[in-house]
Amino acid sequence: MVGFHVLTNAERLDVPEIRRIGFDDLTGALAEGWRDFWQRPSHLAFLGLIYPLVGAMLAVWTSGNNSWPLLFPLISGFALVGPFLALPIYEMSRRQEQGLDTHWRAAFEVFRTPAFASIAALGVMMLIVFTVWLMTAQFIYETFFGPGSPPTLMAFVNEVLTTSAGQQLMIWGNLIGFVFAAFVLATMVVSIPLLLDRDLGTAIAVQTSLRVTLKNPLQIAAWGFIVAALLVIGTIPLLVGLSIVVPVLGHATWHLYRRAVVPAGGR
Repeated sequence: MVGFHVLTNAERLDVPEIRRIGFDDLTGALAEGWRDFWQRPSHLAFLGLIYPLVGAMLAVWTSGNNSWPLLFPLISGFALVGPFLALPIYEMSRRQEQGLDTHWRAAFEVFRTPAFASIAALGVMMLIVFTVWLMTAQFIYETFFGPGSPPTLMAFVNEVLTTSAGQQLMIWGNLIGFVFAAFVLATMVVSIPLLLDRDLGTAIAVQTSLRVTLKNPLQIAAWGFIVAALLVIGTIPLLVGLSIVVPVLGHATWHLYRRAVVPAGGR
């Protein structure tokens, strides 16, 4: 029964009702995300520092292992597991909504939620997607340039920007990366916030996220582009901007969930 409960609620099959949202809901969710961030900016910036630090560690690892072709896939693919890594941020929004303690340490109470096994299952799924993306990125690079890696970052950049093979690499890499990103967006846009709010199981959470996407394809696509654009902006100042961008997006995702999924009991 434990394994079954990870997939669906152990007591009843509860399929949430979803709403049609508009583009004004996207801007509204962002505004509410900024509001939640501004209520506890120092706490959330501290939590958000995890993301630029991990990005810097990835850059150091690729440089030390002469794995420059994997630098961009690692940093961009890091966003694929972002919905799981933003879990404490969702919890902060949930707590602020319910008037609970919002000290930064309270955010880690999320790991005691009854639905954590289901959330962890989603995390494993995203980790698998992330791994497959890295393997695919390595395969694409070796298809155009063969095995091995350039000795320096500048040599790699020159190789990509000044050769026809490099242009093909960018085209195919971005196209295939878009497919991975679209899959994660469609399956995760409301999955984890839903599980924090209602312990329904992984299968119901993913199904609900897909239903929200299918009912609001243009709006969810626009949300994906907004998230991607803000993450790019956050990475420009040596990834430091992610300490603000990621918490704001985490809060905004919670509020987007609230707008897209009818609460239990139709409240």
